[in-house]
Amino acid sequence: MPAKSDSEKVYFGSRKKANAFVSIEPGTGIIRYNGMLVEALPSQLESLITVPVKLAGDKRFKINAHIIARGGGAVSQAYAASIALARALSDYFKDDEKIRSAILSYDRHLLIGDPRQKEPKKFGGPGARRREQKSYR
Repeated sequence: MPAKSDSEKVYFGSRKKANAFVSIEPGTGIIRYNGMLVEALPSQLESLITVPVKLAGDKRFKINAHIIARGGGAVSQAYAASIALARALSDYFKDDEKIRSAILSYDRHLLIGDPRQKEPKKFGGPGARRREQKSYR
């Protein structure tokens, strides 16, 4: 989890088995993801993580964010980071209702979360639903 000072709050987001923690502080718009600048990540992951920041408009240059993501896969970690970042921005800029409404209108799951999980495998087949075929002739 990121270091927490007196004025810093930590926000949480999860997707499937991935968890992400975000701490926001006043700054110049620098976003670090697991210690790296978010611009150094592959473009698909960068675009997933920075969606809430882009929706915040010019206010994104007033904060620095530190994101720690653990568990799951790379894309699930990026979604979890995006959820945590959206929650952090909507709470940090409480006085501006436009940010929260922009995030909700873009994707409701950025603030609410997405509870879907992989269905566990059951007996009698290779997967959760698929079964071995039967032949009667």
